Amino acid sequence: MPLVIGHRGAPGYLPEHSRSSYLRAIAEGVDAVEPDVVPSLDGVLVVRHENEISGTTDVSTRPEFAERRTSKIVDGERLTGWFVEDFTWEELRTLQCRERIPALRPDSAAHDDTEPVLRLRDVLDLARQSGVGVVLEIKHAASFARLGFDLAELVDVELRAAGWRDAEDALVIESFEPLVLARLRERGIRIPLVQLIEAQGAPWDLRERDGAEATSYASMLTAAGLDALAAEVQGISPDKRVVLAPDERGAARGPAPVVREAQERGLRVFAWTCRPENTFLLPEYRVPGGDAAFGDWRREWAVLRDAELDGVFVDHPDLGVEFFRAVRNS
Repeated sequence: MPLVIGHRGAPGYLPEHSRSSYLRAIAEGVDAVEPDVVPSLDGVLVVRHENEISGTTDVSTRPEFAERRTSKIVDGERLTGWFVEDFTWEELRTLQCRERIPALRPDSAAHDDTEPVLRLRDVLDLARQSGVGVVLEIKHAASFARLGFDLAELVDVELRAAGWRDAEDALVIESFEPLVLARLRERGIRIPLVQLIEAQGAPWDLRERDGAEATSYASMLTAAGLDALAAEVQGISPDKRVVLAPDERGAARGPAPVVREAQERGLRVFAWTCRPENTFLLPEYRVPGGDAAFGDWRREWAVLRDAELDGVFVDHPDLGVEFFRAVRNS
């Protein structure tokens, strides 16, 4: 029976990573919340899914910051906009949160510009006060390293300062990039570490270091790859498509055996992200009504339920708690 994790709070209803989004997830009964972190110019860990923030804050409307619009390469992709690392925390705290996908989630977008951006410390304090866990994701570590930011050090220092460094039962740290997880181990972090896994491709930090020889995500899920991961981390968190294992027509063939194979090696297995809207579902679970309409999400989530995962990330915590908690209580 999986833990239910509020993915960036409750972004199906309120702008992601806002205080009200986290509070709603907690009120709906999640086991943990998931903040993503990126650093400010002065090294404060800020809760944003990406370091380019024009789509999730009101920065583009602020004339005092107009000249900071720029272009950068992040994980090999050229992006244009405003970047967290070009602002101090005192500047960032004046920005207001916005819905990332307003065309899909207009009800959430109705709450734009009503709440300020948060720091990791704010989320840690909120979680402690509310008695829920935290699944902390480190973003773009290799790209930030080239800019002079050591995210392993920043996370370690912040957890010490917040009294969370030894919170082994309440905290998990995850990243798509294995090298930052290795640096955390080297620093003596005892918090469980989880390797995030895309459905295809390879971690950017390994691609940057090893080029065409970089270990792929797919190879991590082979027997040898799982053996190697079990020696380095305490869990994996694949894209739900890995678990659903769709065929060429988009029909689920899962649960994929990799979940059981990983658990047999002592790894916890999470999956991301459970969302009910048509656009996020496999084709066989979509219904008429457009991208934003809720499809036959229960059937898709049932495949994940049957996989006996250790945790699932959800955008709509009430739906996730109702669906997966019903299994837990049956």
